[in-house]
Amino acid sequence: MSHPLHLAVALDAPQPSGRAAHDAAHVVALTRLAERGGLTFVTLGDGFGRPGLDAAAVLARVAPATEQIGLIPTVTTTHTEPFHVSTTVATLDWVSRGRAGWAVEVSTTEADAALFGRRPAAPPAEVWAEAGEVADVAGRLWDSWEDDAEIRDRATGRFIDRDKLHHVDFTGRTFSVRGPSIVPRPPQGRPVIAVDATEEPARAVAAAHADLALVRVEDPATARAVREELRDRARTHDRDPGRLLVFASLPVELADPADGAGLADLIADWRAAGAADGFHLRPADPGRDLALLVEATVPVLRARGLLRRPGRPGTTLREHLGLPRPASRYAPARETA
Repeated sequence: MSHPLHLAVALDAPQPSGRAAHDAAHVVALTRLAERGGLTFVTLGDGFGRPGLDAAAVLARVAPATEQIGLIPTVTTTHTEPFHVSTTVATLDWVSRGRAGWAVEVSTTEADAALFGRRPAAPPAEVWAEAGEVADVAGRLWDSWEDDAEIRDRATGRFIDRDKLHHVDFTGRTFSVRGPSIVPRPPQGRPVIAVDATEEPARAVAAAHADLALVRVEDPATARAVREELRDRARTHDRDPGRLLVFASLPVELADPADGAGLADLIADWRAAGAADGFHLRPADPGRDLALLVEATVPVLRARGLLRRPGRPGTTLREHLGLPRPASRYAPARETA
């Protein structure tokens, strides 16, 4: 593979010390360590039944304390208003100056449904189909402000050009959204969408809507097969398959620097086999494992010319991943009209 190797890390594992995974100060420290190691992004999981702050709020706190690393919280679509999902992610993109993503997740438990009392739990196929529609309408809402819709003219008192705001008028199976968004178009145009595409039907959503597919696999042959499958499925949606990056999501437990060097060997071997565009590492103990990853794994990969040193072209997560900034789908329609 000719493009740069990307490493990312999940920060949501429980801490052996009993410290909450979503303790904001702790997540800031871990993210800054990951940034110092040149990792491309961090993910932070979430769920309705988990106590404490939500992942997007925590990463909004992390954003001003970091400069380059991407920030991808889990935001669950089930039982959540799609309009609120889109504005939450757009706001994080503004706070982070274009470094936000969104890990799409669903809920299938009765316990979660009881927290809202709006509808019973539904099977995976149903809630993932809904999640795909939420991803679709979120993109439309992010596009609903053209890039130059803001005027901010004090002399005339005009803040926006109303001709450059658009109703999305989306109707799905379980919701409808008129729009436009209440948040201006995010710095990235559309923040990066990530999906854990290990299982169906999440894989269908990834092929149709994701920029990043995270796949939990155990060997490089399986990883490569899934990567090829996802890209083939992306073509059926008239997507450029090169714009769907597939990351192997691997559990990591490092006891000492030697383990870190063994991990570098594994990543290099999988990379040579064409298994993935990057690696999403899931530490058993982020506080311990991330330090060893940065101190022992990253230097080996750099020495082999597989990993860039900190400092990347561009400033946004899309730019770091080599993904283009999409134009608003409504701007060409307005110009044609």
